[in-house]
Amino acid sequence: MSPLYTGAVDLAELDYDLPPALIAQAPAPSRDASRLLLIDRARQTFEDRVFADLPELLRPGDCLVVNDSRVIPARVPARDAGGRAIELLFFERQDDRRWRALVRPGRRCRVGAELVAGRARLRIVGVFPDGPRLVERLDGTIEDLLRADGLPPLPPYIARFAAPTAEDRERYQTVYAEPPGSVAAPTAGLHFTRSLLDRLGARGVEVHALTLHVGPGTFRPITAARVEDHVLAPERVAVPAGVAAAVDRARAEGRRVVAVGTTTTRALESAAAADGRVAPLAGEATLYIAPGHRFRAVDVLLTNFHLPRSSLLVLVCAFAGRELIVKAYRHAVGAGYRFYSYGDATLVV
Repeated sequence: MSPLYTGAVDLAELDYDLPPALIAQAPAPSRDASRLLLIDRARQTFEDRVFADLPELLRPGDCLVVNDSRVIPARVPARDAGGRAIELLFFERQDDRRWRALVRPGRRCRVGAELVAGRARLRIVGVFPDGPRLVERLDGTIEDLLRADGLPPLPPYIARFAAPTAEDRERYQTVYAEPPGSVAAPTAGLHFTRSLLDRLGARGVEVHALTLHVGPGTFRPITAARVEDHVLAPERVAVPAGVAAAVDRARAEGRRVVAVGTTTTRALESAAAADGRVAPLAGEATLYIAPGHRFRAVDVLLTNFHLPRSSLLVLVCAFAGRELIVKAYRHAVGAGYRFYSYGDATLVV
C-alpha cells in the first residue's frame, strides 16, 4: 500500500477536542458489548456497529493476529523514609532483585533513597538518563513484591487508577493473555470473548497470536514539534515462525491480514521485509510508524480510540490518513463513543 501522506506533520494536527465525560472510567458490562466504529478507507465512510458484529464484518479466510502479552501487576504503592507516598511502576527486569521503574514524585527518589512497599524494603540504586530509576529489593525478589502488593497498572486518565478493583484484575487483561510482561494492556484485545473467538473460527477467520510486551514509552506524549522526530522506545517482541508463515500465506493467497491493535501492527511491520515477507522475530521491535510508512504486512486495523499527540494516534493516521481519522474521531465524539483503554473500538478497513 502506498503511503497516504509523506510530508512533515505538525504536532498540533494531532489534537482533537474530547469532553472528559467520554473518557471511559470502567469497562462495558460485557467485553463484546462495546461499540465499534467501522471506518472504510476506500469509501471514506463511517458506520456505527457493536463489537459483537465483528465476525460478520470480517471475511472468511481473513488472518487475524492478536497480541497475547499478559499485563503484570506493575504498579506498587510505597512510602519513603519520611512516610510520604511514592508510586512505582516496574517495567523491566534486570535481575531477581533489580528492576527499572518509573517513580513519582521523582524528586524524592534520588540514588540512595530507601522505600518501603508492603513488607518489602527497596533502595534506589541508579537513575537512567531518560528518568526511570533502578530499584533494588533488599529482602527478596521484585517478582514476589509484584505478586504480593502489585496492582493493575491502569492509566492515569482513569480517575481511580491508584485504587483498582477486583474487576480491573480481570477486565484489564485479554482473555487469551499468556506470557507476562506488559505494563499496559493491548487494549484492542480487551473486547474479545471466548464465544466471539469461536464465532470467528466458525466464520472461517484464522486467529494467530504473537507477543509484544507493551512498555511505558508507547504512551508517552510526543513533545517534538514534528511527529517524525519522535523517538519510540523499543519493546520486547516475539513473532513465532508459524505466525510469520500464516501471514505470508494469507498475503500470497490474496487474503487480508487483520491486526488487533497498534502493538500487533508494530510487531508485524517490524518483522516485514521490503518485499512484504514476514520473518520470525525474537528480540525488540524498534520501528516507529509515522507518516510515509509503507505498510507491508497489515491490511485491516482493529484498534481503540487514542490520546491526542500520541504515537498510537500517529500510527492510525499513517494507516488511514489524518483527515479521515480526524473526521472519524469527530463523528465518535458526536455519537457519544467511549474513549481510551476501557472505551470503544474502531475497525479500519
